[in-house]
Amino acid sequence: MTFSGSLAGLPSFMAYMGSAIAFFIVFQIIYTLITPHHEFKLIRQGNLAAAIALGGTLIGFALPVSNVIAHATSLMDFAIWATVALVVQLLSFIVTSLTMKTLSARIERDEVAAGIYMAAVSVSVGMLNAACMTPAY
Repeated sequence: MTFSGSLAGLPSFMAYMGSAIAFFIVFQIIYTLITPHHEFKLIRQGNLAAAIALGGTLIGFALPVSNVIAHATSLMDFAIWATVALVVQLLSFIVTSLTMKTLSARIERDEVAAGIYMAAVSVSVGMLNAACMTPAY
């Protein structure tokens, strides 16, 4: 294989990576807007619960998005399924916070257990989300 042959996939890599980063940023913005607590302020103050919760949520979103990249047939296909992943992950926060009404306040108080719980829910939903997005051949 030639050097130029090795780089033949570079345009696709750049397109998918750029799109994935854009979705990641959009997800993070929307997520931090819908949560009652202010993640970045809390994290800057050293709040471990907020860092754990946000970190788990970002991993939970990245899991299905990475699976979509691996199986997408086009950038449009990727965008559609990445949007589905985004909505599912946001809904997981909404449902979790409705189930545990004090979740946000507990994260604000730096209760690590609440942060771990939110992270675990997010990663779990992300894993299920990713598995459901794998095409059945």
